[in-house]
Amino acid sequence: MSHQNDPLIIAGQSYNSRLLIGTGKYKDLEETRIAIEASGAEIVTVAVRRTNIGQNPDEPNLLDIITPDKYTILPNTAGCFNAEDAVRTCKLARELMNGHDLVKLEVLGDQKTLYPNVVDTIKAADKLVQDGFKVMVYTSDDPIVAQELESLGCVAIMPLGSMIGSGLGILNPHNINVIMEDAKVPVLVDAGVGTASEAAVAMEMGCDAVLMNSAIAGARNPVLMASAMRKAIEAGREAFLAGRMPRKRYASASSPMDGTIIG
Repeated sequence: MSHQNDPLIIAGQSYNSRLLIGTGKYKDLEETRIAIEASGAEIVTVAVRRTNIGQNPDEPNLLDIITPDKYTILPNTAGCFNAEDAVRTCKLARELMNGHDLVKLEVLGDQKTLYPNVVDTIKAADKLVQDGFKVMVYTSDDPIVAQELESLGCVAIMPLGSMIGSGLGILNPHNINVIMEDAKVPVLVDAGVGTASEAAVAMEMGCDAVLMNSAIAGARNPVLMASAMRKAIEAGREAFLAGRMPRKRYASASSPMDGTIIG
């Protein structure tokens, strides 16, 4: 199957890769660059509050390594714990990136869980959409919250698989399936994936894409894990499109018995 015939479409833009990757936690910018190349990702997310994308002219600029002509840069609001900070961070990113309007919104509830504060997430999403931003939004796996965020105009819904950086995998696949059933915009698993098999599970469920950072940057060999994740995303998507065989309670012979000579 050609991936060109099965594109991921976000805010009207078409992408061949269904793996989105973060830029934090690598040992240096060179490892970041090599891992992202190995992942095949076309959308790269950047924490504006933690990464220099031009606001500190005397420091290395990530955009010199991960160039906007090669990747879609997705500024995110990691580290924001209220709607006002998140909106301000998106506006700073738009100013630094010459009017760039595609952003990843996350408003966190506390330092311990990094679980989304859905009240302030909804408040920030509403303000950002009204201000012309195209908002991809990190949220809980609550289907009602997901519906509300979509109704506000968010261009992608990104429920967590489990807590950010936990590597626990997808803990509540049922809720994510419910979100996907009703969504008219892409649904991406964001947070919690720890290894390639979990990325494949997300894609086999029918998720449109997966966003990850810690699973790759925190691996013993980040570049090799990036390559593994690339393959897992592609295999999971192909398996979803192929349609798995039905589960059965008992054995079913692989070779038909009809017409065979026995004895």
